[in-house]
Amino acid sequence: MDKAAIVGVAQTKYEKRKKEQIFADMVFDVTREALDDAGLTIKDIDNVVTVSNDFYDGRTISGMAVGDACGAEDKNVSTVSGDGSFGAFYGLMRVLSGYKAAIVVAHYKGSEGNVNITTNGMFDPIFHRHLGLDAISSAALQANAYMTRYGISEEDVAKVSVKNHGNAKNNPYAQLPLEITVADVMKSRKIAEPLKLLDCCPNSDGAAAIIIVNEEMAGKCKKKPVWIKGVSHCCEDYFLGDRDLANPVALAAAAKRAYAMAGIGNPAEEISVAEILEPFSYMEPLWLEGLGICQPGEGGKLIDQGITVMGGKLPVNPSGGALSANPILVAGLARLIEASLQVRGEAGSRQVKKVNNALAHGFNGPCGQSHCVWIVSGNK
Repeated sequence: MDKAAIVGVAQTKYEKRKKEQIFADMVFDVTREALDDAGLTIKDIDNVVTVSNDFYDGRTISGMAVGDACGAEDKNVSTVSGDGSFGAFYGLMRVLSGYKAAIVVAHYKGSEGNVNITTNGMFDPIFHRHLGLDAISSAALQANAYMTRYGISEEDVAKVSVKNHGNAKNNPYAQLPLEITVADVMKSRKIAEPLKLLDCCPNSDGAAAIIIVNEEMAGKCKKKPVWIKGVSHCCEDYFLGDRDLANPVALAAAAKRAYAMAGIGNPAEEISVAEILEPFSYMEPLWLEGLGICQPGEGGKLIDQGITVMGGKLPVNPSGGALSANPILVAGLARLIEASLQVRGEAGSRQVKKVNNALAHGFNGPCGQSHCVWIVSGNK
């Protein structure tokens, strides 16, 4: 494909409640900061992608409420209702289709809604919705399927929570930087078997923005371009009962195509750092298996082997991940922003040494129904 690069990024601090800001306030802040980061003005942008959801915002045509805040006047505007990694994918497609610069903005205020009720709406209205299924209870089904098949213990997945909350102490944007132990996770309140409170992400308020440009425009920006080397997405069946929840086939398919595009043959050896979307602790090892970093059933061993920790061979979620802040819709875009900061060498105290290829990941739907995988690099 033609070359495209990420040249501007911005995110708010993620918090339990941003009482003093409405959606447009947050979007305006990250739009301005992303433009400043890139050394561009809003006049340089010819395409705008907003990421929002009417159910979460409590209004119809939710993207319209932030159009002026992100400079969409007299520009081509697109809207994406889903994770921000998919919004960025759409922004990339617009640039590859002929636009010179696209800004992608995502926002979410978990403090202004009920995530159990809204996520119940993603299930089939005839057979499943009336059962009360939501993001948490469906994740518990997947956790049980995965852990039972491979003999993974609750303590094994608790280590993910310990690692990522600990990593969040180095991230000024994180909501929950915590110094916890496996025992703390095990003693925390049970939410849905086998998930406990510290196995689950918090509700978060926040916004993020990213600017994607063509090769010519990249040379005019003030920051080092982060080149997009490979990207792909794939979706599984709608009904949970039609899927093998312990085998993320859509993720494996998306990863395979993204690696091929980026020229990566051995991801475990060629990827320097990974930011993956894991609002529940069991998801990190399961997604790493789907990404081909290890064999099925081996993801739970990576922390003990020292591979995915800071200073390890392949640090995963040095930002603290979604377990430490999960503004739905924004969270996947935040993973791409964090991966871009790692490539730039601008991740501060969470910076991984000698980053070449960085992986970012997001997903939509219950139990990872659809996945989006990005490979970014400092090398053109």
